[in-house]
Formats: sequence, structure tokens, C-alpha cells
Amino acid sequence: MLDETSNIQERKAWLSLMARAPEGRLAALAHGLRPGFDWLRKPETGSVMLRGRAGATGSPFNLGEMTVTRCSLKLTDGTVGHGYIQGRSKADAEAAALVDAMMQTADAETARNSVIKTLEAEETTRRDTRARKAAATKVEFFTLVRGED
Repeated sequence: MLDETSNIQERKAWLSLMARAPEGRLAALAHGLRPGFDWLRKPETGSVMLRGRAGATGSPFNLGEMTVTRCSLKLTDGTVGHGYIQGRSKADAEAAALVDAMMQTADAETARNSVIKTLEAEETTRRDTRARKAAATKVEFFTLVRGED
């Protein structure tokens, strides 16, 4: 059971990473990965309701809607892949489903090296850049002792 839970967490991680990828980037990275597949659900665009919590602990409330594109496919070996991405890019959703399916097969290392590791590195770079920009605007406040006490 531990191995299955580990696999589920690993799959959630790569699906989440692909869902957050900038528009067009996932399709560009997966361009060379084209195994044979059949559609279970062709790419379709819709919206999902985002929920929030005040202070991360309060009662949930509807924050707003976000556009997503999803699809599902089955590789010729029977492995099923799903792709959910932010935005309207059908090519990115298809790429996400292909990579998801490949990550569950013997081709996992190919998909990991050409897509997943690249997206991880780019996301880390974006996060570090954003943190450096925020740190540059940090203001340090201090109190002077007035000598009366």
C-alpha cells in the first residue's frame, strides 16, 4: 500500500507541475514525444469554481472561476493519461495527457528528462526570481531606545 500511495503522490506532483506550466511551454517540450494513442475525451475547454478560505482556516467561499482545458487519451498499450491545464490551450492539454500516460510506462524516464525536469527547473527559476524581487523591496523597521527608561 505504501508503494501505491507513493505513486499517487508522485503522479499528483507531475500533473500539478504540468497544470501550472506557462501557456505553450508544455506543448513545445512534448513536441518530440508522439506515441500512438486514441482519444477517450478530446480536448475541451470549460471553467471550474475556485474556493478559498479566509486566513486558510475560515469557512470556504466561492472565490471565482478559472478557465481550464482537459482531455483523456489511451496509449496503444492501454495506459490512460489525463491532462488538465490552466487556460484554453488544447495542445498543452494533449501534451499533459501524453506525458501523464508515458510517465506510467517504460518510457517514463524519457518523459521525465525531456518535460518534467525542465518544467521543474523553470518553475524554480521563476520562484527564485520572484523572491529576489520581493526581497529587494523589503523594508526593515527598528525602534530606537529613547534613554528615558
